[in-house]
Amino acid sequence: MSEPKALTPTPAGDTYKGWLFKWTNYIKGYQRRWFVLSNGLLSYYRTQAEMGHTCRGTINLATANIAVEDSCNFVISNGGAQTYHLKASSEVERQRWITALELAKAKAVRNQAESDDSGDECPTSPPTSGQGGGARNSNSEVQSTLRTLGSKVEDLSTCNDLIAKHGSALQRSLSELEGVRLGGDTDGKIRQVTERATLFRITSNAMINACRDFLSLAQAHSKRWQKALHSERDQRIRLEETLEQLAKQHNHLERAFRGATVLPLSQSNPALDSKSSGSAKGDASDEDDENEFFDAMEDPAGFITVPADPKYHRSGSNVSGLSTETGIDDQSLCDEQSLGSNPESPQSLEVEPVRKRRTKIPDKPNYSLNLWSIMKNCIGKELSKIPMPVNFNEPISMLQRLSEDLEYYELLDKAAKCQSSLEQLCYVAAFTVSSYSTTVHRTGKPFNPLLGETYELDRLRESGYRSLCEQVSHHPPAAAHHAISERGWTLRQEISLASKFRGKYLSIMPLGSIQCMFEKSNNHYSWKKVTTTVHNIIVGKLWIDQSGEIDVVNHRTGDRCHLKFAPYSYFSRDVARKVTGVVTDKEGKAHYVLSGTWDEKMEFSRVMQSNKGENGTEGKQKTVYQTLKAKELWKKNPLPEGAETMYYFSSLALTLNEPEEGVAPTDSRRRPDQQLMEAGRWDEANAEKQRLEEKQRSVRREREREAQRAANLPEEGVEGVEVAEDAVIEDSFITDSPLKSKYSSLPPIVSLYLYSLTHTHTQSVPLFTR
Repeated sequence: MSEPKALTPTPAGDTYKGWLFKWTNYIKGYQRRWFVLSNGLLSYYRTQAEMGHTCRGTINLATANIAVEDSCNFVISNGGAQTYHLKASSEVERQRWITALELAKAKAVRNQAESDDSGDECPTSPPTSGQGGGARNSNSEVQSTLRTLGSKVEDLSTCNDLIAKHGSALQRSLSELEGVRLGGDTDGKIRQVTERATLFRITSNAMINACRDFLSLAQAHSKRWQKALHSERDQRIRLEETLEQLAKQHNHLERAFRGATVLPLSQSNPALDSKSSGSAKGDASDEDDENEFFDAMEDPAGFITVPADPKYHRSGSNVSGLSTETGIDDQSLCDEQSLGSNPESPQSLEVEPVRKRRTKIPDKPNYSLNLWSIMKNCIGKELSKIPMPVNFNEPISMLQRLSEDLEYYELLDKAAKCQSSLEQLCYVAAFTVSSYSTTVHRTGKPFNPLLGETYELDRLRESGYRSLCEQVSHHPPAAAHHAISERGWTLRQEISLASKFRGKYLSIMPLGSIQCMFEKSNNHYSWKKVTTTVHNIIVGKLWIDQSGEIDVVNHRTGDRCHLKFAPYSYFSRDVARKVTGVVTDKEGKAHYVLSGTWDEKMEFSRVMQSNKGENGTEGKQKTVYQTLKAKELWKKNPLPEGAETMYYFSSLALTLNEPEEGVAPTDSRRRPDQQLMEAGRWDEANAEKQRLEEKQRSVRREREREAQRAANLPEEGVEGVEVAEDAVIEDSFITDSPLKSKYSSLPPIVSLYLYSLTHTHTQSVPLFTR
């Protein structure tokens, strides 16, 4: 750390500069900052380079209190509105700063007193017509307050004179009493001293009362004036921020104008330049990163869409020529027109009685939550053993959330009917995006499934598919999901989660892949999920964002759809939650462009022609696609009426906990803590949740002991060891399973599915019984 610079006279007053460590928060601790003391104001910056444009904070020493804590630490506070906890590199440097601050404070107090005196001497000018009666009332109120304070000061002065007078008399009497010998005059002298002491006590009490009245009156008006001062300061800061933002937007517009193509904005797909976004983020950041925002992607949408030439819109006999020219068969265009214009493909005409599902659950109770009381009870415990209350949850499990991915199963039904693999890929990509639409308002955490817990969603009659999820690992948590449809598709996914807590937000990274197979075409698609970020974990209103990239790959043909989920950016001109994508064949040639948002809808456009064009201030190459008119690919279903009081559940989510006949004993519907929470009995749900978690821990410890005993036995004795029922839910359960020969040729998740049907549902001990 460099030594602070010596006092340097400046035209505006003495200036003192140097590095100090400032306390920021419990996560970052003390951070090195550049402090400048000038004209009675102490300001600080992150670096010396910021002095010209960005001040991180300023405190007025005239009203501040300076306190020394230890050899290197000291505190500056102005009564609660601002408090700086500072630390110097050494005791000598701390003393230099304390001396400079005290001198600056004394000078600021003198200057303020002189300014107040000069203000009192100035005659009050009559208000102008524009000021109106409000200014006159404010001026008269100030004058009245000053007169009241002046009379109190006169009372204090009078009390001070009386105290001095009676104090001197008392001192003389005490001196005379010391020189008096025992005799007849002693009683008179003692009586005289008693009288003078009484007068002094009365005068002192009057002085104390007058001081108390003056102090209370001064504090009352000081708070009002300080509040008005802070209001003016906040307005000035907001005005400066607005001007700064306008300047940045003006700069962005200039850059966009210099680099944009001659296209209407409504028909283009603009993207924010990453360099300008990065600089804007750096300029807007303040102390402790309180205004940290995600900027636009480092590689924004690398293409621009423009309307295709009118010749591509010709119909009739020219369609076949167009198809040959663009490398797409005639059947694909016909399928696109039929599917795009009629999203709801006709289903079977056979009518079967369908069970009526529920459309409402009990309203969410309005229970207050004391976060600190929870933290207090968690001191000294392992993080994995901290019982979190159901106040943070929603009354469904993670297995049921995985089943919610099938909310828009119709997209896979349409994909199964597509003749073109490229067009089928568009619907599969829309399905991947649709799975995030239910998360936009859902800030509650799902229940963590117990090891061996399952969830079966049978919608064969209504929707033609059946789904099964199972928790296959507890540490780390992992789940397997398998869904089969009568309409020619199969979906499976193996998902585990990794999370990172960043102080202000929580990032959740799903691990594992999702597979989708179509029977008719034998196309096999795979993709992974993007990162989910939960913002304002500690303070503020929770909100969720999805960001990252997805590659949906057709392993049979080599076709690929590259999707980009743009993270939220305060400075971006694009719509929030934007998703863009390009569908290409194995040669890399683009055939479709996808655009939309992950919380509303997705559209797709046929690419007629593409070429490379230079765009952007850094000369980055962006592909310009000439496309046909966009058609709707997917649109989010509206939420049920009153969803805001029902955890923002979708129509499918409302039915996930509905009792079903014939489900497994391990089904999530049978979890008592979930059922109690859904019924609004949260205290009972908390107790039940803690009981189930403790039961799972005890079962896990017993399983580990049995595994240890099995490991210590000779090889021929292993077969006689009994293993816990839920020990089969390990990733390698097929290895030692009696079903190994039967299911070894199938993919692991299919083996899990079949094993669950033949073993878990019939042999597992119920997880939720006492």
